[in-house]
Amino acid sequence: MNVIITAGGTGGHIYPALAILNKIKELDKNSKFLYIGTHNRMEKDIVPKYGYDYEALEIYGLSKKNMLQNIKNIKLIKNAIKKCIKIMKDFKPDIVIGVGGYVTYPVIYAAHKLHIKTFIHEQNSIPGKSNRALEKYASGIGVSFKDSIKYFKNKDKVYFTGNPCSENALNTKKIDKLEFNLKPYKKLVVIVSGSLGSSSINKLMIDYLNSVDSKDYEVLYITGKTLYEEFNKNKFPKNVKVLPYVDNLTGLLKSTDVIVSRAGASSISEIIALNIPAILIPSPYVANNHQYYNALSLKENKSCIMIEEKDLNKDILNESIDKCLDKEYSKVLKDNMKKLSINDSSTKIYNIIKDIIK
Repeated sequence: MNVIITAGGTGGHIYPALAILNKIKELDKNSKFLYIGTHNRMEKDIVPKYGYDYEALEIYGLSKKNMLQNIKNIKLIKNAIKKCIKIMKDFKPDIVIGVGGYVTYPVIYAAHKLHIKTFIHEQNSIPGKSNRALEKYASGIGVSFKDSIKYFKNKDKVYFTGNPCSENALNTKKIDKLEFNLKPYKKLVVIVSGSLGSSSINKLMIDYLNSVDSKDYEVLYITGKTLYEEFNKNKFPKNVKVLPYVDNLTGLLKSTDVIVSRAGASSISEIIALNIPAILIPSPYVANNHQYYNALSLKENKSCIMIEEKDLNKDILNESIDKCLDKEYSKVLKDNMKKLSINDSSTKIYNIIKDIIK
């Protein structure tokens, strides 16, 4: 099977795309792969490290304010479509897969023009602009949340697959707390605001971190690389450890008792797969406020505690963490999470793709 995949802009698109590629590679060892991404965003650095061939497109997202820039962008999209058509004529893909981000539009559209089968995957509860626009060109559509199905017109080609990152999480090697000089006999609370961190969350967390000296658990607080130096000037109690970044956070989550996190789709899929009591603080700064709806989907299923950033303070966080550490409450969250879990998402997607290209 010859596979072209496209996804870009954020880890929330890129890592599910890589999980799909890794699964196809595992199950179909004769497959050939090509990843198409942007020329200037994080996928251009991440993807080649995984050993996949990479083609870059010069393309930018459309602006709500700068119409002159949009005119230039439309020309770049047309050029990108032409480049993709040439690439596909040479590579001869059996399937073209789009996993989110504006870079997917010219790639999936080019495949449609060439009558090549296509599959798109939506990670968030509310589909992004690209996936909504590409629905009519897709042979199949996968979604991470059941709630997403209602946003697509042709529901017959929409599959509830879950998020491919869930299967990756289960297969990740566990990291022992001792590797971070954390006490194995103490409960562990991990607090993280995405790979880059969040300056607004960091400011709100200072009071909470200073209040935990009497608690019988440890806190690992991850600031984000660029925010670490400034944040670490604060002095916190001995049961608080501050780090800029954790390379294999998924492995550490297997030793974690409570996670406090943003509500990105990939993070949620890992939390559900690993069955960790979670406090989700959705970012209010993302398109369509999709993190709020991601978290709300879990909250309505009594599978997490959700705190909006505007409501976050040390008292509500202390109360929420204590609840999550309570055995009975924790069991309720875990039992409800199990009802939402799809732990073979990448395999499901592989099987759907095989059906599509028959």
